[in-house]
Amino acid sequence: MEDEGWVRVRWPTDKDLWNPSSMEAESSKPLKITFAGPANHWTDALPIGNGRLGAMVWGGVASETIQLNEDTLWTGTPGNYTNPNAPEALSEVRKLVDSGKYAEATSKAVQLTGNPAEVYQLLGDIKLEFDVSHLKYIEETYHRELDLDAATIRVKYSVTDVEFTREHFASNPDQVIVTKISGSKPGSVSFSVSLDSKLHYHSRINGKNQIIMEGSCPGKRIPPAMDANDNPKGIQFSAILDIQVSNDRGVIHVMDDKKLRIEGSDWAVLLLVASSSFDGPFTKPSDSKRNPTLESLGALKPIMDFSYNDLYARHLDDYQNLFHRVSLQLAKSLNSITSDGSLELKKIVSSVTGLCLMGSNDDMVSTAERVKSFQSDEDPSLVELLFQYGRYLLISCSRPRTQVANLQGIWNRDMQPKWDGAPHLNINLEMNYWPSLPCNLSECQEPLFDFVSTLSVNGRKTAKVNYEANGWVVHHKSDIWSKTSADQGDVVWALWPMGGAWLCTHLWDHYTYTLDKDFLKAKAYPLLNGCASFLLDWLIEGLGGYLKTNPSTSPEHEFVAPDGKPACVSYSSTMDMAIIKEVFGALVSAAEVLERDEDYLIQRVRKALPKLYPTKIAGDGSIMEWEQDFEDPDVHHRHLSHLFGLFPGHTITVEKTPDLSKAAEISLYKRGEEGPGWSTTWKAALWARLHNSEHAYRMVKKLINLVDPDHEAPFEGGLYGNLFAAHPPFQIDANFGVGDLFGKAINNTSCFQVHGSTFRNACAEQHEGSVLTSCSSPG
Repeated sequence: MEDEGWVRVRWPTDKDLWNPSSMEAESSKPLKITFAGPANHWTDALPIGNGRLGAMVWGGVASETIQLNEDTLWTGTPGNYTNPNAPEALSEVRKLVDSGKYAEATSKAVQLTGNPAEVYQLLGDIKLEFDVSHLKYIEETYHRELDLDAATIRVKYSVTDVEFTREHFASNPDQVIVTKISGSKPGSVSFSVSLDSKLHYHSRINGKNQIIMEGSCPGKRIPPAMDANDNPKGIQFSAILDIQVSNDRGVIHVMDDKKLRIEGSDWAVLLLVASSSFDGPFTKPSDSKRNPTLESLGALKPIMDFSYNDLYARHLDDYQNLFHRVSLQLAKSLNSITSDGSLELKKIVSSVTGLCLMGSNDDMVSTAERVKSFQSDEDPSLVELLFQYGRYLLISCSRPRTQVANLQGIWNRDMQPKWDGAPHLNINLEMNYWPSLPCNLSECQEPLFDFVSTLSVNGRKTAKVNYEANGWVVHHKSDIWSKTSADQGDVVWALWPMGGAWLCTHLWDHYTYTLDKDFLKAKAYPLLNGCASFLLDWLIEGLGGYLKTNPSTSPEHEFVAPDGKPACVSYSSTMDMAIIKEVFGALVSAAEVLERDEDYLIQRVRKALPKLYPTKIAGDGSIMEWEQDFEDPDVHHRHLSHLFGLFPGHTITVEKTPDLSKAAEISLYKRGEEGPGWSTTWKAALWARLHNSEHAYRMVKKLINLVDPDHEAPFEGGLYGNLFAAHPPFQIDANFGVGDLFGKAINNTSCFQVHGSTFRNACAEQHEGSVLTSCSSPG
């Protein structure tokens, strides 16, 4: 007999590992995002991806667009992320801060910023044109869905008495995007197909059934009108589309040198492969030896030995091995809403294999309509869907040997996407990977660690030249070339040398979940060591013997200086000190595991830890964001930087630091509930860390608001019709923040005030029947 409101986490037995169907559960609504018509906006299209290749499927009838991305297509070339004039400017900024001239220090700090990051690009489009009869399709028969359980998009509709079906998936094992088009009557499939791109490109027909598109990314951010000597060669790319039709009928015609026409087939299968000349962040495109077209042809060759069913089976086996590790069920109806207005977690089943999600009901109501009605019906199955969608997106945009998930994952339609589509390290990139561990997708975190490794190479140069420091440093924004210097722009967001340090906390978290000592020794410890070396040199001893940071900013947030002037540069922002404490603590713990306590650097870190400037409480009872209790001109600011110690950090807890926890609660009340999607999910996680289920759920509910792409407003948050999270515009981080929130509930009974459960944590060795009652993992 089950008790309402309890969490039960069941980890698999050996039998479960070989028989996923043994993990049975009640049925529930299918994990599908559905539409009753073609997409009118990009945020109505549906995403698929294999980690490296991505596509957005619009589901048009008479004409269809499958928009393509490849994760190595960026502007630019490797950069120089050093500034020999920076040390002099740094000295002057520090003197101004010491003198209390914060506005002047802020103005002077512009000299510490650098060149802008490069820009994520798109690949192109598959264009499909069908017969004019499709203009008269029967609208009531149209159905478009993304099936999360199979990572497959399906589009169905009827023209007179013929039902047409399209299936789309992106295979990781075969590195191909696959589309199958079929009709219910023999010989009913006819259409023309071509490839297109906004980038500089040309396309040609290869043989009788392939289209090859070759092109290049701009060698600089904005393609300049300049002489050839000042226009570097950018990343080259190639995409190949192979078309197969039914053997007994169906003909492929070459219409011109760029388009193919399929006539009278039972079905057609389209195979899209792509490659680029990118050869790592330290190799210029002009020096790359890679041939994208030959690589694409090589990738296509082994695929030709597989049937469509073979390809699909290989795709499912790979994808479901990851996706089927976790299932989630919440209370089924409003009868299970608690008196304080929060959804109770009725049952969470977390397993290494075998997903059986619960519920049933038809899917005739579109997902957008479900989002629209959530404020009144609070459908728990929609929350389940949103949680699993975050896991789906992470699997689809971040796999071993791919690039790190950027601001939009891998999906982008613009040559100049908002905020360059670049990884932002002052919350967004980190949030992208929050769900990887609690949601049992640790493999998906590998690109992040590869990225940190390359950042450390460039970051050593930046630390040495710009700051005359040891170790390595990264600021708030990077790109495919592993940019480490401060970005060009306003000091309030550009000058923040804690990006690398925050990323390093993920290294220790990975170890606490996996207990992978080889990873700790070979990857995490050297990176933590280098990061701590920089931080030790960056810290300055100040009044009272405390170690402080100068200059220091709290990401993207200004204050009013005592002289009434706006400023952002001062001493020891609370976030700076919280991150440094986290890194130092992780390094000391890692040294203990590896029996390296006597290392000289570890001794320095141990001595520094108690001298770090502590988190302070302001006169109004909230956490101070800066060392001084400055006037805050925007108390509802979207960033929660000063609460890092509560989450994702571990230095503020309800049990061990009740006074700081109470101050954090007051800070959250001050910040309010408004803000972009990522801010909303961060607030939900913070409330959960405070064991406040009511407010955690309020923030989840706040996120589930439908955004109209034609009338969106910045910073309002919400969800688009395809469940992409909105800043607006689209930013993927909040999708991952939701996954992390409920993943933490799986891993820690403190979330949502669930009580009394026996739970099994991912930190432990996976033996049947083993139970932990506490855990060092985040959450």
